[in-house]
Amino acid sequence: MTAVVAFKQLQSYLETQVLGQPTLTEHLLIAILADGHLLVEGPPGLAKTRAVQALANGIEADFQRIQFTPDLLPADLTGTDIYRPESGEFIFQQGPLFHNLILADEINRAPAKVQSALLEAMSERQISVGSTTYPLPALYTVMATQNPLEQEGTYPLPEAQLDRFLLHLSLDYPDAETEQKILRLTRNERIQGTSTSAEPLTQEAIFAARKELLTLHMDDAVERYLVALIMATRQPQLYDAELATWLAIGASPRATIALDRSCRARAWLDGRDFVTPDDAAALLHNVLRHRIILSYEAEAEGISRDEVINRILELVPAP
Repeated sequence: MTAVVAFKQLQSYLETQVLGQPTLTEHLLIAILADGHLLVEGPPGLAKTRAVQALANGIEADFQRIQFTPDLLPADLTGTDIYRPESGEFIFQQGPLFHNLILADEINRAPAKVQSALLEAMSERQISVGSTTYPLPALYTVMATQNPLEQEGTYPLPEAQLDRFLLHLSLDYPDAETEQKILRLTRNERIQGTSTSAEPLTQEAIFAARKELLTLHMDDAVERYLVALIMATRQPQLYDAELATWLAIGASPRATIALDRSCRARAWLDGRDFVTPDDAAALLHNVLRHRIILSYEAEAEGISRDEVINRILELVPAP
């Protein structure tokens, strides 16, 4: 069985467990392949936790869900030194961040000190407690869910932490037909029990697939297109005067890297050995949604970030 076929089987399994969210299941695999983290925003009850649990069942990895609350402390995530009276020593007890797949539920309900602890884990793949630094597993992905900021009791994530997320998805409710399928699925599971993936992917297969992504062909014209899409967020006046009034701060070079890695993962999952401009267009919203900052004029006019990204796709010519 080739690696692509194995991942497609995993994707099919995820789609049987999480109905009506094909974008979520696809982007979970893209995040795993691109070695990145995922931020998901949307109403409750859309199977975000279930999706990560299903992914953990489909690969050789352990899963941990963390409920973020305003009274959470950094040590609740990282772990802490525990004193053992019988030996007179301090023994480090690992926290929930020491797992392969982390679901940070309602991440923007935790204060800045807790968010900074997660930031180190996401960006450096390590945790510091006191004077000691502990490495995290080689396979490490954080999927965070976020409440809309207009709700009470939330803390906006700092731009530095948002930039660490590879992709930012925005989910919506399923349609009536899918809702009926969800109802039948949950009813059958209560009768028969939850199904599991028959052949979990090994971590070695994931690491091998990540290396294979780097060998995919990307034409110079496509590469220039990726760079131009990001540069349009920093120099919008070169494309459109109105677009320039909408953007206050553009995306960092990390956005270009994220777009490149995500496009390669999407092309690989599609069974191609080359990247196309369509890959960039399909992923640009999720790459830029959390990385651009709108101006006061845009907010006053009710312009959304997705509308700004749509304008960029219209203005930047594709090869």
